[in-house]
Amino acid sequence: MKPLVIALVLGAAILHAGWNAVLRSSMDRLRGITVMSLVSAAVAAPFAIALPLPAPVSWPYIAFSAVVQIGYCFVLVRAYREGDFGQIYPIARGSSPLLVTLGAALFAHEHLPSLALLGVFLVSAGIFASARGIDRAHLGSVLAALASGIFIAGYSLADGTGSRLSGNAESYTAWSFICQGVPMPLLYLALRRRSPLQPFDGQALRAIGGGVVSAVAYGTVIVAMSISPMGAVSALRETSILFAAVIARVFMGEPLTRRRIAAVSTIAIGAACLSLAH
Repeated sequence: MKPLVIALVLGAAILHAGWNAVLRSSMDRLRGITVMSLVSAAVAAPFAIALPLPAPVSWPYIAFSAVVQIGYCFVLVRAYREGDFGQIYPIARGSSPLLVTLGAALFAHEHLPSLALLGVFLVSAGIFASARGIDRAHLGSVLAALASGIFIAGYSLADGTGSRLSGNAESYTAWSFICQGVPMPLLYLALRRRSPLQPFDGQALRAIGGGVVSAVAYGTVIVAMSISPMGAVSALRETSILFAAVIARVFMGEPLTRRRIAAVSTIAIGAACLSLAH
C-alpha cells in the first residue's frame, strides 16, 4: 500500500476506536448509535448530490451493506450493555476475520495457509484470555460482540467489492451512509415512541460528534479498499484494537492489566495474520 493510504487507514483506526468509546459511554446507546447514523447520512448527503451516481451493478451491494450495518448497530448496542470497552471492543473487531476464515474453511472447503492457521490460534487465544473470569451477565455481551464480528465481515466484504464496481468509491460511500442512516431514526421511533434528538442534551451532542467521526473513519476505509488489497487494509484497520485499549485506560479509567494487554495484543496480531492470509 502507498504511504498515504497507510496513514489514512491508521487515522481511520483511531477514529473508529474513538466513536465506539463515545457509544460505550452513552447512557442510552441505541439513541447514541441512531444519532450517529443519522449524522453520518447528513454528512454524506452533499457528496451524494455532487458526485455521479454509483454504477447500477453496485446498488445491490449498497442495499445489502445497509441492512447488515443496521443489524450490526443493534448487536453492538447489546454488546456494550455490560463489560468494559477495552474488553468488548477487541472481541468484536478481532472475531470478524476469525469467523470469515473459519466459515470459508467449513462451508467453502478453503485450504487454510499457515499464516491463517496462526491467526486463528492467536485470535482464539486472545478472545479466551479476554473473556476469562467474567460473570454470566457479561457473557451475553461477549456473545453479542462475537456476533457483531459476523456483521462486520459481511458489510466489509460487500463494501470492498461494491466500491470497486461502482465506478466512484466516494459516491458509493456516500450512498451507503445514507441508506444505512436514514432508516435508523424510524426504527428508534418505532421502538421508543420518541425522537432520538429529544431532548437535545450533552449526550446528543457527543453522538453528533461521534457520527461525524464515524463517517470520516469508515468512509476512508471504503475508499482505501477500493484502491488497495482488502486484506491488507483490514489488517491495518485492526490496529484500532490497540488504540481502543489506550482510550479505555486514559479516558475511561478502565484497568489495563498485563493480562488484558497480552490479550488485546494477541487479538490484534492474529487479526492481522488472518487478513493478510487472504
